Amino acid sequence: MNNFSEVQGRKWKGEGTTQNLESISIGRCYDYIRVVNPAVGEKNCSELWEAFINAFINKDPCNILPQDFELFFKLSLHPIPADKSLFWENNQLLVNSFSDRARRYMTLGDTLFGFFGDFLNWCGKENSTGLDYESCPTAAECENNAVDAFWRMASMTYAQHSSGVVHVLLNGSAEGGAYPVRGFFADYEIPYLQRDKISQIVIWVVDDIEGPNIDSCGYNTVQILEDRLKALGYDVTCTDNYEPVMFLLCLDNPDHSKCTLSSSAPAAAQRGPISSDRGGSWNRLMFVSFVGFLFRSALVH
Repeated sequence: MNNFSEVQGRKWKGEGTTQNLESISIGRCYDYIRVVNPAVGEKNCSELWEAFINAFINKDPCNILPQDFELFFKLSLHPIPADKSLFWENNQLLVNSFSDRARRYMTLGDTLFGFFGDFLNWCGKENSTGLDYESCPTAAECENNAVDAFWRMASMTYAQHSSGVVHVLLNGSAEGGAYPVRGFFADYEIPYLQRDKISQIVIWVVDDIEGPNIDSCGYNTVQILEDRLKALGYDVTCTDNYEPVMFLLCLDNPDHSKCTLSSSAPAAAQRGPISSDRGGSWNRLMFVSFVGFLFRSALVH
């Protein structure tokens, strides 16, 4: 007897294919090569779409391998600037803000192939050229699903083409530790880094503004990561609560105690009938302006 989900048209537990996937993907391709990063040069966006969808349609949605996307990645590949790679775990939205669409760093999501599929979902049906908009398999249901296969190949490709100083931004407040010992970074990025192309690996461990402080440099899972990278022969440095990232967090949380700047103004300059509300607004304005200045300065230096 069919279970309830199958009766309702849902074979899998996961979200179905994103509506208008073709239009979104081709549009993202043109957005990337025309606006986001024109330096990559011309790409045939329709050809990219065909290579992408042919990797998984008309196949068992639980038997899709990273190599099935090989043509797509060959067609979408472009150089990743030296010293600009930024790997991450458990903080995607923060990383996206920090990289600023490849203006500061080029994360996986800032490459053409990553930009193409970021935050989308997709799967096909066996013996059918159609997409399944009702449901797609989750990783728990089958490891070799189309989305995970895509991102495994994306991670391997991104790691292989990273060079110079490589950066890693980890969430020190993540439950279970900042560095998952089983995850995309551990399993599909570190093993594919090219030792002869990398001069240094810089780790930043940044806590959420609201905490807690679960992991730090030289402690717990971060120590495991440092030891692993050093054993592989990399020059590794680690910094807790890297200031430029903390400044970015504080721009969104200017009133939090972690973002308070101690006043250095003379007592005489603080005299006067200023209401607490006006004073607080002025302090917040000055804080945001000062943080913005320090953030820009830290990135320059």
